[in-house]
Amino acid sequence: MSTGIRRIFVWQWCFGLLGLLLAGCSTADNEMSAGSIRAVNHVDGTAINWFKVNGYRASGGGGDQCCIVMPDKWRPGLIVNIEWEVDPDRWAKLPGFDDPNYLAAYAKHKANYKQYSTQVEIPEWPGIERCGLTVHFLTCQQVKVTTSCYGTSSAQYPIKEPRHMKEPAVCTK
Repeated sequence: MSTGIRRIFVWQWCFGLLGLLLAGCSTADNEMSAGSIRAVNHVDGTAINWFKVNGYRASGGGGDQCCIVMPDKWRPGLIVNIEWEVDPDRWAKLPGFDDPNYLAAYAKHKANYKQYSTQVEIPEWPGIERCGLTVHFLTCQQVKVTTSCYGTSSAQYPIKEPRHMKEPAVCTK
């Protein structure tokens, strides 16, 4: 066997051994899979323009959107970083698109948009049964998340805050 062929064989053997060692580090506790993200806005008169969960961006209009990558099994300390933009006057009257004043009116309206961010711990889910991540936007820029597979109107759904809440004049922390 020539020296060149032996080197190739040794390198292949080393990479194969390294691959086996790395495969041994993989456990079910570390496995990840994709799931949907969705928003539920509890605050009347505002709109969630968009939101991000750990950098995955979605529109705030509701419904399932693709995707977020999450562990298959829950473990303590799972935190998500959430960023979002709010239109505090979702029903503002703007001129039509064909109106020459539209761009100026929209720019003035958009100047009132507010952006927020927070970190939220993901509550425990049983076994491997999780159904994406639902982000609930509450008054005073409070946020709750769940991985529940129940619908939001189900008695078993874990987040009980009412819909259509009014933003208080003063928020206390």
